[in-house]
Amino acid sequence: MSAVGVATSSAVAAPTRVRWRIIALVFLAYVLMYIDRINISVAARYILPEYGLSQIEFGGIFSAFVLTYALAQIPGGWLGDRYGPRRVMMWAILWWSAFTALTALAGELFLASTLGVVGSFAVVRALIGLGEAAAPPNGNRMVANWAAPAERGFAAGLTHSGSAVGAALTPPLIVWIMVTWNWRTAFYIVGAAGIVVAFVWYRWTADSPARHPGVNEAERALLGTPSHDREKPAAKTPWRRLLGARQLWFLTGAYAVLGYNLYFYFAWFYLYLVNERGFSLQSGGWYTMAPFLTMAVASPLGGRLSDALGRRYGKRWGRSGLGCVTMLLTSVLVFLGAAAEDRVLAVVFLSASTGTLLLGVAAFWATTIDLAPRYAGTASGVMNMGGNLGGAVSPLLTPYLGQHYGWPVALYLMGGLGLVGAALWLGVDPRREITLHADRPNEARPPP
Repeated sequence: MSAVGVATSSAVAAPTRVRWRIIALVFLAYVLMYIDRINISVAARYILPEYGLSQIEFGGIFSAFVLTYALAQIPGGWLGDRYGPRRVMMWAILWWSAFTALTALAGELFLASTLGVVGSFAVVRALIGLGEAAAPPNGNRMVANWAAPAERGFAAGLTHSGSAVGAALTPPLIVWIMVTWNWRTAFYIVGAAGIVVAFVWYRWTADSPARHPGVNEAERALLGTPSHDREKPAAKTPWRRLLGARQLWFLTGAYAVLGYNLYFYFAWFYLYLVNERGFSLQSGGWYTMAPFLTMAVASPLGGRLSDALGRRYGKRWGRSGLGCVTMLLTSVLVFLGAAAEDRVLAVVFLSASTGTLLLGVAAFWATTIDLAPRYAGTASGVMNMGGNLGGAVSPLLTPYLGQHYGWPVALYLMGGLGLVGAALWLGVDPRREITLHADRPNEARPPP
């Protein structure tokens, strides 16, 4: 064969990289999702005095979002397993973007005359949560379909760093829009951006490599045959066996701890810095970026670390070991941040705690794929439901503890829960795939 022939053959055999474009679009959807989630916590600086709301009432508005978001996780994941994540995610983005824009008018809607201002805001935010609930399980289903097994942890970490990037961008972006125009304009702008993202998502994604014209055989081979099995829509979900798997509930409990801690930063960190630590309105916006930027770096780094540890020491260390250790480190850093007298040092410790927390987030999401690859969307929905039920408690309990016992107590509780999350990881073995056939035990034994 001629040199030209060899070069041509090599070029044809080289795998395409469509999978990383798909992962990048999941990342983009997560950026938008978190901007639309956190914008109200920044706008609260204007909303509270305009409508005469208390911090506890506002916590109820935020918890209405989180509660609906949590309860809709399992249906959202099931829809993706059944009908494909491409269509489900597109409609979800359009839904939550429309109600994000409607948040600007929530205080004047007809609901305000019947349910009151708090009730009206709560209903609108709950409907946003209903739409956003489909995003994480369907994003993870895309990771299950599109990421090679050896790249799964990194892909999961990279997509979830989009959440942190969105959270980091939100405070300075929303503050700038509010100062330049007003707080209502911020909701109109990000709502319109969602329509664009939904169009881009539907235009450039596919449910699986088999359905994407840009994927060549080399990339399909790289993704592996088991991935192709997961591409097929699930005709019937084995709910009893899936929900009866103890490992999935241990994982869900640990993720509830993660959700409780994270929602402090989503709902209250900005106001904590401004009202309790004495930062100015704009400097508080910049300092609020710190934990989210730390998350953005830590999430893909943790995914790389999870994959590397898994290759060298096995999945138990790469997933459960990493998750346990990162929870322990998070607890220590939260305790230090709560006790710090210097306000900048407190930001440093608390931001570092979100970094260690997010070092383990890829292990959570990759483990749901390891435990139930064919039903990754549904399993992810179960886990994320737990995470957000923990998150629903946090916005309400945190200001209550802060007002009655002091903000350090609220933070100490977060640190203590981290120890519980670390212990729960000990009950998870990702080598033991959940067996979803009636003639076999519920959970398979780990490979020798």
